Amino acid sequence: MSPLFLSRARLRKDASIGAIRSLLSPADDSERFSAAHKVVWSLFADGKERTRDFLWREAGPGFFYLLSERHPTDHLGLFEVDEPKLFEPNLKSGERLKFMLRANATVSKAGEKGRRGKPCDVVMNAIHSTPPGERAVIRSRVVESAGTEWLSKQGEKHGFSLLSASRNGGDDEAGGGQITSYRTLSIPRRGKPARLGVIDFDGILEVVDPERFVASIGQGLGRAKAFGCGLMLIRRA
Repeated sequence: MSPLFLSRARLRKDASIGAIRSLLSPADDSERFSAAHKVVWSLFADGKERTRDFLWREAGPGFFYLLSERHPTDHLGLFEVDEPKLFEPNLKSGERLKFMLRANATVSKAGEKGRRGKPCDVVMNAIHSTPPGERAVIRSRVVESAGTEWLSKQGEKHGFSLLSASRNGGDDEAGGGQITSYRTLSIPRRGKPARLGVIDFDGILEVVDPERFVASIGQGLGRAKAFGCGLMLIRRA
């Protein structure tokens, strides 16, 4: 596994950037995630042959956490970039960590015979059989249950288990309360816009397999990593 570096980047606040800040960081969620996809890429686009080898997360308008195999380089003079720090957590089995994760959580929806299933947002998949007029009533409960089930399965694959949610301030075993928000984004593209369901998790986990867990952080969890999903931020509980 290649070394990874954790860094922070903020859009500069001087007048030259202020004039175009609304274009680089729009107020609308969907437009901002789409713009950030391009703006953050500029920190790593040092050649046409490059493929994405980094994860990112918006911590606030124009403020990003980055996990990358290379140091970010501000070719366009848009950012203030902190000195990258080597990401090499020394973790042990049984250790508890606070975490934050923004994820595009999906399940594979069965396709026609002989065809691969298509990824489907776990929330929409759970409520698709509910009449549209009744979905608002069960939505929050479904977000909690479907999202937590998805993250629990990620833990089984990637060497961690869920414990309490930090917003509850308790230390309960895995269950509800891991989710702080859910939203759907409409990302412009050729033809029909892409719709992404985005879940924000904030809680406490226990490390089961340190090697697998650290590797999963480097790879990212879930889909839509190019649009700011998948980066898990951790610190000791």
